[in-house]
Amino acid sequence: MDYLDIIQKEREKGKKIVFTNGCFDIIHAGHVDYLEKAKSLGDFLVVGLNSDESVKRLKGPTRPVNPVEQRKKVLQALKPVDLVIVFEEDTPERLIKEIKPDVLVKGGDWKIENIVGADFVMSYGGKVYTIDFVYDTSTTKIIEKVKNESA
Repeated sequence: MDYLDIIQKEREKGKKIVFTNGCFDIIHAGHVDYLEKAKSLGDFLVVGLNSDESVKRLKGPTRPVNPVEQRKKVLQALKPVDLVIVFEEDTPERLIKEIKPDVLVKGGDWKIENIVGADFVMSYGGKVYTIDFVYDTSTTKIIEKVKNESA
């Protein structure tokens, strides 16, 4: 069964579909908090996960630290996450248009007008939210700390 069939079955049960995306390279407390809050905006949380090549294009040649299958396994094990879909593009626009989520979510560092797919989701009455970060951490900060402490 492909991901669109899975999502359709959840819709038929009356579930509200929430979509977010990211690289999720080194999972940290900020990611977990963000995913918990995203899930609370609906019933079924779909996470679009950037492929390894996509992460390299976005973050540079030394990323990702963890390959896509490992990042996907970790995400799938997190309680709020219902479905993980890997995408090859730099943005999740195609996925958003296929899934047509009821809710689109990004981190608080994004302005709604800059969120890929926001206009599309709002065009059919869907909601778009940003979630403020509680933890002052990121994968990039973790990598820098490790580099500095081992130097």
